[in-house]
Amino acid sequence: MSALFSDTIVPWLLGALLLMMALTLAITIKSWRDLKCSPYFFLRRQAEKKLQSYLMASLALMMVTAVTSAFAWQEPEDPTPRVAILANAKPPREDIVALFRESADAATAVANTALFTETTPDLLLSAVETEADQTLPAQFDQFEPTAELNPDTDLGALAFSTEISDRYQAINPAGIFAEGYYTLYATFDYTQMANGMEWAWVWRLNGEVVDGGNKLWNDGDNGPGYIYFTPEEGFQNGEYSLQVWVNGEVLVQSEVIMNNAAFAAGN
Repeated sequence: MSALFSDTIVPWLLGALLLMMALTLAITIKSWRDLKCSPYFFLRRQAEKKLQSYLMASLALMMVTAVTSAFAWQEPEDPTPRVAILANAKPPREDIVALFRESADAATAVANTALFTETTPDLLLSAVETEADQTLPAQFDQFEPTAELNPDTDLGALAFSTEISDRYQAINPAGIFAEGYYTLYATFDYTQMANGMEWAWVWRLNGEVVDGGNKLWNDGDNGPGYIYFTPEEGFQNGEYSLQVWVNGEVLVQSEVIMNNAAFAAGN
């Protein structure tokens, strides 16, 4: 029992609690005597209130003392590691060693597989989404082209920005933008287009179609062009992608990230 209280503050704490409990009990007894012996009504009322207050305090101190004593009575856990040293022990057989090695390798493989699955779900999901993205949604395939697709038709690369010049050139293009309410422009330079081609554009958020359009081309063979998007709910956190289709074929596609933290970091 002495080991339980050595090098701790438990004895001092219990002593203080017992002293306080003795004082409150003494005052309680005195108040009870005043209540019984006082000949005056108001003095008896005062003694009654004091009796109630100190009686409740005594009961509370008793409960705290009991809980502290019960806690101190518990056997402390011994953190000392137990190691048994076997003298004259036989070395393990080779087949046993091989079995343990195989088990360890299998456990490592399972752990690595779980780690890969946890850390790269976006990569696995992207592979599935890429296959689905290669089909033009039916709502954006409503026209029959009157001009054939030229093998040299090209739309160039998409440049994303929140502002464009009078010549449809991106101002301060970027790949990461903040979330919120604004218009996003995607500019491009087209060559060898022909009036009458069917062209469509599809916006996706994390692989899900969120906007798009479809019409017959009527802007000539060469020049600059742009597509814009202003979602009513504002740009959400995630990856937005844009595909531009001509006569049922994807000619250009690109992605941008909407993330406040990455935008603020200047990445």
